Amino acid sequence: MWSFLVLFFAAFGAATLLPLQSEAVLLGLLSYGQHNSWLLIVVASIGNILGSCVNWWLGLKVEHYKNKTWFPVSEPKMQQAQGIYHKYGYWSLLLSWLPIIGDPITLIAGLMKENFWRFVFMVTVAKTGRYLCIYLIFLGFF
Repeated sequence: MWSFLVLFFAAFGAATLLPLQSEAVLLGLLSYGQHNSWLLIVVASIGNILGSCVNWWLGLKVEHYKNKTWFPVSEPKMQQAQGIYHKYGYWSLLLSWLPIIGDPITLIAGLMKENFWRFVFMVTVAKTGRYLCIYLIFLGFF
């Protein structure tokens, strides 16, 4: 039970702007061999998707704070990110699994007021796909 909780929170945190690595936790638990592999993938996916939903929600609220002196992103950078998202639209959410750029994409989706259910669908495809690829690599398919 604790293993699943640790995996869930690692995946949840990794989807936010926290520097966590859920892949290492997943691989460790897969290597341990004491848990159902598919259940591990489901738990990691759900945690990661919910963490991305937090980013989306924060994106909805971020404009309220953009003029504060402590706000970490400049106005030109915000406009640049919005322009990129506007250019590629919700399809860019398929890149939400990538390190470094994936989390900001989910935040920008909220800022751009992306439809929540379309957001969830695209992020689910991306995040679950990543964990499935990790599992296939673990099995030696790649």
